[in-house]
Amino acid sequence: MTVHNLYIFDRNGSCLHYSEWNRKKQAGISKEEEFKLMYGMLFSIRSFISKMSPLDMKDGFLAFQTSRYKLHYYETPTGIKLVLNTDLGVPNCRDTLQQIYSTLYVEYIVRNPLCVLGESLQSDLFSSKLDSFIRALPFFSVRAA
Repeated sequence: MTVHNLYIFDRNGSCLHYSEWNRKKQAGISKEEEFKLMYGMLFSIRSFISKMSPLDMKDGFLAFQTSRYKLHYYETPTGIKLVLNTDLGVPNCRDTLQQIYSTLYVEYIVRNPLCVLGESLQSDLFSSKLDSFIRALPFFSVRAA
């Protein structure tokens, strides 16, 4: 099992942070285009689910799975969206994404007077703590070639 990458978007669709660990294939487009495509897909899936679900979706969209990877999604009440891509063997990561938000994002970004909310995250401390957190997850492993 492994983690491929993590996106953090603001409520307007701007990518605030991107990290990758075990991503083997690149998209073949610029990172900015990749961020727009990812956010557009999230927006479309959330809209589709809210309109088509026969039940009240209080939690909304949690995950999306293909034959090759699993996308885990968490949206905060303030509109921050966290997206974690993993391989198929990883269980639901909602709690993990909530932890990233509450213990890392809030602690090292929101409470940091030097970080401007709504702009790309430039905190080396946040990046290193996030990297350590992801590498310590029980399902993180360096994928063998």
